[in-house]
Amino acid sequence: MFFTIKMKGKIWGGVLAAVLLLAAVLPAFSQAWAAEAEGSEKPKGFIKWVDFDVPAKLLQMALDADQDAHDSGSPISWVDLLAYLAAKYGGDFSLFRQKDFETGLEKLQAGEDLSSMPSFPYYQEAYGAVLGGFVGEYELEEGEGWKSYYGLKAYSPIAETFPYSDYDDFGVSREYGYHRRHLGHDMMAAVGTPVIAVESGRVEALGWNQYGGWRIGIRSFDGLRYHYYAHLRKDRPFAEGLALGDTVLAGDVIGYVGRTGYSATENVNGIEQSHLHYGLQIIFDESQKEGNGEIWVDVYSLCRLLRDRQSAVQRNDSTKEWTRTHGYREAVPSEVPDPSGTT
Repeated sequence: MFFTIKMKGKIWGGVLAAVLLLAAVLPAFSQAWAAEAEGSEKPKGFIKWVDFDVPAKLLQMALDADQDAHDSGSPISWVDLLAYLAAKYGGDFSLFRQKDFETGLEKLQAGEDLSSMPSFPYYQEAYGAVLGGFVGEYELEEGEGWKSYYGLKAYSPIAETFPYSDYDDFGVSREYGYHRRHLGHDMMAAVGTPVIAVESGRVEALGWNQYGGWRIGIRSFDGLRYHYYAHLRKDRPFAEGLALGDTVLAGDVIGYVGRTGYSATENVNGIEQSHLHYGLQIIFDESQKEGNGEIWVDVYSLCRLLRDRQSAVQRNDSTKEWTRTHGYREAVPSEVPDPSGTT
């Protein structure tokens, strides 16, 4: 009996101590929770993955609709049109029907708010990140003056009149160094073929990489796209004078096709067949720039779209350098991000 009564006393004593302790610390916790609720917000999430599987034919259709709407004075966005279709099909464009395209176009022309459509906000942001800098207003030098245009601003990575061949090789296995997926697009071309800036931006990477050889990385002005050009020419890989931090314009010559890379030693031709590796990385948050969170999209359909949008170039016989034939202008932000990557 004595043993039982003693245990009960300990139990009640422990309960009483716990109650007193809780009463003492609860006000402090309450103040901390209140301060957190008033002084901070939950960090906004960002997109972690993008599958860009829009066929080239559909890209062209949406682009034409965008241009026609702009010319008529009632602009719509090709990104919104593609996002509507992607949301309707769950990203599976094998389900495409012309009637759906026309319905989406009518909704946009009528000014209908599509934000409540399931998945539309996601595709609008994701496709906007991929295509954001490809369409808009620009000027071309013609004769002694400049002419304004609206439409496709981006250029093919390969200069006009220079032949190349390609196929959709995104995701194909690669073995050098370690087993991995190919996260770019290879365009087979002769050594010395001028490489063109697809989009305007700032040079964020310039130099040697064991896998990519001599390579260039250009970040779009909005920071969402990182254009990667690799396996450039041995000895003279870059356009003369190109430097880290430079601003380049869409259609500028930035380098030359080669077969460097697959070597820890700098300036080595480790690739059997000369080609340009062109990759497009999407960056919603700087934590995605390098590491396991990187987002690379399949650019095969984009390169097909750009096949008829190649930059005309001319050769300087004394320097043997190629430059664009016609001047190009577009709005450039007064402040653009400083180069930060070394990918």
